[in-house]
Amino acid sequence: MIADHHPFDINDSGHLTIGGIDSVDLAQKYGTPLYVYDVSLIRENCRAFVNTFQELGVRAQVAYASKAFSSVAMLQVIKQEGLSLDVVSQGELYTALTANFPSDKIHLHGNNKNIDELEMAIEHDIGCIVVDNFYEIELISKLLREKGKTMDVLMRVTPGIEPNTHQYIVTGNEDSKFGFNLSNGQADRAFLQLQEHDHIHFKGLHSHIGSQFFETEGFLLAAKTLFQKMAEWQHQYHFTPEVLNLGGGFGIRYTAEDQPISYSDHIRDITAAVREQATSFNIPLPEIWIEPGRAIAGNAGVTLYTVGSTKEIPGVRHYISVDGGMTDNIRPALYQAKYEGVLANKASHPATDTVSVAGKCCESGDMLIWDLPIPAVDHNDILAVFSTGAYGYSMANHYNRFPKAAAVFVENGRDQLVIKRETYHDVVKNDMSYE
Repeated sequence: MIADHHPFDINDSGHLTIGGIDSVDLAQKYGTPLYVYDVSLIRENCRAFVNTFQELGVRAQVAYASKAFSSVAMLQVIKQEGLSLDVVSQGELYTALTANFPSDKIHLHGNNKNIDELEMAIEHDIGCIVVDNFYEIELISKLLREKGKTMDVLMRVTPGIEPNTHQYIVTGNEDSKFGFNLSNGQADRAFLQLQEHDHIHFKGLHSHIGSQFFETEGFLLAAKTLFQKMAEWQHQYHFTPEVLNLGGGFGIRYTAEDQPISYSDHIRDITAAVREQATSFNIPLPEIWIEPGRAIAGNAGVTLYTVGSTKEIPGVRHYISVDGGMTDNIRPALYQAKYEGVLANKASHPATDTVSVAGKCCESGDMLIWDLPIPAVDHNDILAVFSTGAYGYSMANHYNRFPKAAAVFVENGRDQLVIKRETYHDVVKNDMSYE
């Protein structure tokens, strides 16, 4: 392991290895920037959630939040591991169907689902739609009546919890674009519309309070709040919830500042809290659903870059520039996300310098890492940035008309290209001449 914190090794040549493959060889074979995923780590992360629920003997669904990283190959691995799937757009749903993902294990989210998205979901008989607003209830009702179908739904609610995370990734507080508010009567109104609907099977509640949590307190508070509301509905309307979905947000390690707990501990704490609340309110234990995304893909991914120019400002800063940046990882520019990295071709060398890693985009804010301890750097060294498996490729963009990077899966000493590198033709293929 690199510094005993990232799950990758160093070979006899002193190079970083990923899934048993020399990362320098991968960079030479596929070019850079390059997303590299260790598939064994993806599987390990999936099993940490699934196996813990099985050990505890509770009914549960673990749905991979595909917004973290969605591709046909990724969803094929998720299917192999027996997980369900959370999609939030027609594009993510289309990718899932292209990957032959079981439609009955797909859940559709989103705060502004349109008719085309809902029609696709209903046509393919997906497992569940997570209802987000009153307008959506109207659309679903109309489409289901027209098609003579029924659909399982959950209601997304905002439990009014503001956990200890970044303001941009908090989603469960009362002032949120997502879901029905519990405290102002919106959730009660929505419940009455869903409860006795001829074409809608209302299964229970969903909440997602945010991302990158290093403790379970927020999940426990959410569970208590949701059970209080479900108990009210049980008392007044004899409603028995079948499902309680507590969303995702399980934290991973990006830097030494991050101290996540194990996924098994998260699940044990959450399950204990749900059992306690169910007993307290005399409600049959509902099936527990969760939606890890970053926790599945994040630490399994490494991005490889080639070092180009360098710039030293005496007494101020030493910059090195790489051939990627905010086009393949926008998180540092978007909300000051922090990362760690090494020179892949000098992974065993001691750090003798401190550099700041600049991206290639024409923006002063395109900085990937500030103050990275590193060996003496040369042009064409390979920089590996850790924990980039989530929200790297999925948030990639064409700023400055850079093509999107390729992605490679590595497992058991075998590497396979799973997303081709875009060409400049790909960048302009939708452009049209103006005559």
